[in-house]
Amino acid sequence: MKLKTIKNITFAVSFLYLFLIAIKLLETGIKTLGEEYTDQLFESVSNPFAGLLVGILATVLVQSSSVTTSTIVGLVGSGVLSLEYAIPIVMGANIGTTVTNTLVSFGHVRREQEFKRAFAASTMHDFFNLLVVIILFPIDVYTNIITRMAEYGTEMFIASGFSATNPNSPIKNAIKWGANKILDVFNSIPFLSDLNENSYRVYAVVLIVLAIILIFTCLKNVVSNMKSIMLNQIEFGLDKALAKGGGLFAILIGILITISVQSSSITTSILVPIVGSGILSVENAFPITLGANIGTTVTAVLASFAVDNIAGLTIALHHVLFNVLGVLIVYPFKAVRNIPVNLAKSLSAATAKRRYVAVLYVLIVFVTIPLLGVVIFN
Repeated sequence: MKLKTIKNITFAVSFLYLFLIAIKLLETGIKTLGEEYTDQLFESVSNPFAGLLVGILATVLVQSSSVTTSTIVGLVGSGVLSLEYAIPIVMGANIGTTVTNTLVSFGHVRREQEFKRAFAASTMHDFFNLLVVIILFPIDVYTNIITRMAEYGTEMFIASGFSATNPNSPIKNAIKWGANKILDVFNSIPFLSDLNENSYRVYAVVLIVLAIILIFTCLKNVVSNMKSIMLNQIEFGLDKALAKGGGLFAILIGILITISVQSSSITTSILVPIVGSGILSVENAFPITLGANIGTTVTAVLASFAVDNIAGLTIALHHVLFNVLGVLIVYPFKAVRNIPVNLAKSLSAATAKRRYVAVLYVLIVFVTIPLLGVVIFN
């Protein structure tokens, strides 16, 4: 094994461990803040539809659904955000994350036909997630069927004795040890130590901000190191999917690539220029995108290992089930799976002639509507 590969693996594992510690620090900071303040903090998501829009906005801002969902796992694990309000935010994160590959398509804006193909490849992900939310969001809000499935899954994990769900598991103990060491260093700083004793709520806010920055930084470094390790394998996987002409094999490739690099944005953003150049059709890229949608849920599951409350695992499993069910509802039926692809092609045809339409689309769908919705529905 090459020295560079060993170094990248070491860095990736180290940052993954720090990521789990950051989730634990977030949980600690929120508990320190106190229930009366955290209740006020999340009043804006007391409406499920508002929660959906908050999830879109939050993910657009951080450019990563993994950061949003991991933070939500920490909030649910700390007990200050209920499953009822967390679930719509996670659904919104699914929509918000698609803005990244849509922005990547702008790299082809000077070449009309390339931009047309690239924009279609990026926005089919948008339309797929919007379609799934339109179908599953009201069903889950009114029946709680996916939530009940996630709760049952959590019970099965616990009953199986899986170590990560055990409060005294080596994984949880290692995370707590690391978090305590960072807190010791944190509290050794005179200013912060005084805050902890005299203004514990300000101290809690500082700790929460530190934890969120650490979550973002760690995930960014995990992704960059795993991308360096897996780049050749990613190209090989996409070549194999292309040779197979899409289908279930392409979905599996999308899942495996995304789990490997811990980012659906990496997978879908690689697809955009490939489709733009004409090597891969929009139709054959679609199942790889669906696989990426499933693969990205692994990050939230990992984050749930760092929290004590089993509700953290439940929200993570809900994310998995929501994305898997979305694929099962849309992909098997040609008429249904053609909806996101055809909508993306129609939009890309309009934007190829009038480039400003693409900019308006991004601003309206990912910024204006969510902002207005949060104001109206609160």
